[in-house]
Amino acid sequence: MSLPAPPTADVEVPDWVRALGLPGLVDMHVHFLPDSVLRKVWAYFDNASENYGMPWPVHYRTSEPERVDTLRELGVRRFAPLVYAHKPGMAAWLTDWAFEFASRTPDAVPTATIYPEPNVADYLGEAISAGARCVKMHVQVGGYDPRAEELTKPWGMLAEAGVPVVIHCGHGPLPGKFTGLDVFEEVLRQHPRLVAVLAHAGLPDYATALGMVERYERVYVDTTMVGVDFTEQTWPLPADWAARLAEVGDRVVLGTDFPNIPYDYASQLRAIAGWAAADDRLGPDFLRAVLHDTPARLLGLDEQLSEQS
Repeated sequence: MSLPAPPTADVEVPDWVRALGLPGLVDMHVHFLPDSVLRKVWAYFDNASENYGMPWPVHYRTSEPERVDTLRELGVRRFAPLVYAHKPGMAAWLTDWAFEFASRTPDAVPTATIYPEPNVADYLGEAISAGARCVKMHVQVGGYDPRAEELTKPWGMLAEAGVPVVIHCGHGPLPGKFTGLDVFEEVLRQHPRLVAVLAHAGLPDYATALGMVERYERVYVDTTMVGVDFTEQTWPLPADWAARLAEVGDRVVLGTDFPNIPYDYASQLRAIAGWAAADDRLGPDFLRAVLHDTPARLLGLDEQLSEQS
């Protein structure tokens, strides 16, 4: 099968997905948050020139129902609505909200977040028992050490349950006190069975992230903001990126950061399509894995999606 021409705009995405023989997309990195939290997040992006040194206009700044409809119109079949805590006492509340959101949004899977605090194992255990499909952690925003003693038991719980953690632990777009893939690798050494998805492919340390994928059989990278024009201006991919992906193509999952991206959804898909076209070992099989099969497997959706096909 030859590669279909990648979408030049959002309206072309559904046809492109069908041309690949897929029933839809599975996006493992999107954000839905309580309105009070989302307003603060968008206010931060409104001041991105000061905070990041570059403008960052939120492309999909619409109401919650409109954002859900947009994903459906794009052909996103299922998605993980990620929430993350930046202070004590917030994670359990956000997890409850994420479960409530998933209960009224059939396309969404239930997700959770954790924070290093005394009761973290208690509310994580409740979330796992209730069916959490993945956990989100943001080391830079949270300002915490992933090696913290309070997280030792939760890491073990996640490893035992096989629930993936989508973790933003790289230095981009801003370094934090405890960011750095080397810091998180200390956690992996203690919990080598942990299913970990390195958000943004470890941006800007892409090569290091792929090295971790090679060393740990349950480590993945997501595509969030990777390789798009906006990111390439500041954090470009290494020249051998596609060749390196050919060695670990089954460990890459679709992520987009919708709705908080400063470009359209199709831009991310064009970047991924470009990687598939750049190396003969990738091609359509790689795209089908990244855009649907691998994230569906990680989120435990394989059988559900097969039955719905």
